[in-house]
Amino acid sequence: MSEEILGRVRELLPALAERAPEAEELRKVPPESVKALQEAGFFRMLQPERYGGFESHPLDFYTAVRMIASACGSTGWVASVLGVHPWHVGLFDVRAQDEVFGDDHDTRISSSYAPTGRATPVEGGFRFSGKWSFSSGCDHATWVLLGGLVMNDEGKPVDFRTFLLPIADYTINDVWDTVGLRGTGSNDILVQDVFVPEHRTLSMAHTARCKCPGQEVNPGPLFRMPYGTVHPYAVTAPMIGMATGAYDLHVGATRERVRAAYLGEKSVDDPFAQVRIAIAANDIDTAWWQLEKDITDEWEHAVAGTKIPVDLRLRARRNQVLGSGRALGAIDRLFESAGGKAINQDLPLPRFWRDAHAARVHAANDPERVLVLYGKHELGIQVRDGLF
Repeated sequence: MSEEILGRVRELLPALAERAPEAEELRKVPPESVKALQEAGFFRMLQPERYGGFESHPLDFYTAVRMIASACGSTGWVASVLGVHPWHVGLFDVRAQDEVFGDDHDTRISSSYAPTGRATPVEGGFRFSGKWSFSSGCDHATWVLLGGLVMNDEGKPVDFRTFLLPIADYTINDVWDTVGLRGTGSNDILVQDVFVPEHRTLSMAHTARCKCPGQEVNPGPLFRMPYGTVHPYAVTAPMIGMATGAYDLHVGATRERVRAAYLGEKSVDDPFAQVRIAIAANDIDTAWWQLEKDITDEWEHAVAGTKIPVDLRLRARRNQVLGSGRALGAIDRLFESAGGKAINQDLPLPRFWRDAHAARVHAANDPERVLVLYGKHELGIQVRDGLF
């Protein structure tokens, strides 16, 4: 089934690219694009089979994301974020899964995982409030995953959980007006003292151990993959896609370009342009090959039902954050070589450049905070992090 979906997604790319300026103008992905991706089956790739999903190999999902982002960075970003959430919901208690997907297998969920919410335990669940930023694609979703701290009677945090809320329990505040990823509609989410039942919460301690209640009804290997790999790579895959789109555009333009400032020299004959293309291609390939290797190695453990080693999970996280950097570096190199016309705001290449720089500041792409974990582990220091 994945091959069919990838084929359908590939057919959508020209239309997605054509709508990229519209996405920037609307400050959200055009509804036509979301509908087309839904009809292609994309949003069900990581969804549990019990709710009409395909439980695809994660690498097939990231491949689709890369293609979508190569046509439009904002669309690729939103597709990746909304597309990975059915997997996360599949880790929740089956009652929560039934509430989300029981009546509508095409339900979409947005998120904002930063623990800016505060939860107080009450009988049967929690009272929950807070404000969250950067909920990409929230205008196309009817549920949301929100990070929050559970507070004890002394007002101290005792747990970090993800809370799953229906749209009736939250408000979207339209504040998204940015220089990059303008089309993602990553608006604020507001929640004011709502009740969230226990079964619609999931502790990060469970996701870190890859032991979650949803695995009782979703026993397949997809749901034994670690959150700390699946989610961060859902941020890097669209960046690799943006770099791929920028690369294809730049190489095509360079073949035709004549440099007036250099006495009519053809860019195709410029050795410095050739070198920049080679380095950019290497950066993009390296980022993708490492993603392939990490996902494949973890998948083998998930299929076998064996514990995924911390060494491998930390390697994946290291490669993920460096892969984002390589994708951005490739776009920067191509942009520098593209000439004065590249600063025209309406052209695709500067759009990729803006989108990639906006994507880089996502929390999952903070290189030092990730790399220090790998370095500590290599030096024999215990890693204490919520994802491991």
